[in-house]
Amino acid sequence: MEHDRIEKQVLLKAPLERVWRAISDSRRFGAWFGMEVEGGFVTGTRVRAKIRPTQVDAAVAEMQKPYDGVAFDLWIERVEPMRCFAFRWHPGVPESDVPLPDEERTLVVFELEQRPDGVLLTITESGFERIPLARRADAFAGNDGGWTHQLDLVAKYLSLGTDG
Repeated sequence: MEHDRIEKQVLLKAPLERVWRAISDSRRFGAWFGMEVEGGFVTGTRVRAKIRPTQVDAAVAEMQKPYDGVAFDLWIERVEPMRCFAFRWHPGVPESDVPLPDEERTLVVFELEQRPDGVLLTITESGFERIPLARRADAFAGNDGGWTHQLDLVAKYLSLGTDG
């Protein structure tokens, strides 16, 4: 399916351990991504998060501002140190507090690969075929653009050296 999978990559100029902490530690992740997470990322758990404007880019923070406080869940699928972090979620911004069916969640995977000149981060979101047609195109387009921003945000976060 043409619009079932988003894949984005960036070569990050930071040590593998720092990149891993930026994606696997919920506080650090939230700082660059633009969310506040209640609890840590542990395989098999569900964590509640709220959109909070990113702390690393004023322009993106401004785009996130209208959604500040919107709550959503992340279902943590995998945490493989220095290699892979994956979760499921409902793509897009929820329009109401009505719970969405479990089968409509997409899978987001962050994969790390050490390279001679840095760490290759690949972010893949798949499963858009699960989303009802009425929401699918908007969810796909929004997340396609969103992941482009997120690659810039994680790179900027790591370049600031504030991940201690």
